[in-house]
Amino acid sequence: MTENSVKAREQAESAFSRTQTQFMARNRTISEIDDVAAARDEKTLRLRELRLEREAAAPAAIPVVRKRTKR
Repeated sequence: MTENSVKAREQAESAFSRTQTQFMARNRTISEIDDVAAARDEKTLRLRELRLEREAAAPAAIPVVRKRTKR
């Protein structure tokens, strides 16, 4: 009887270990994705601020109105 319980315990621990490893790998992957998304958001914000500064410093361009020609 003790052999059966030892074997069942080993199987349960092995299954738990596999599940725990998958869970930790999933959390690590999600963390990496979050880091990439945060870096992308920071870069987007920085580039947007630079663009707005550049547009504010540049003189307003007069739009060129072109006549449509018939072909």
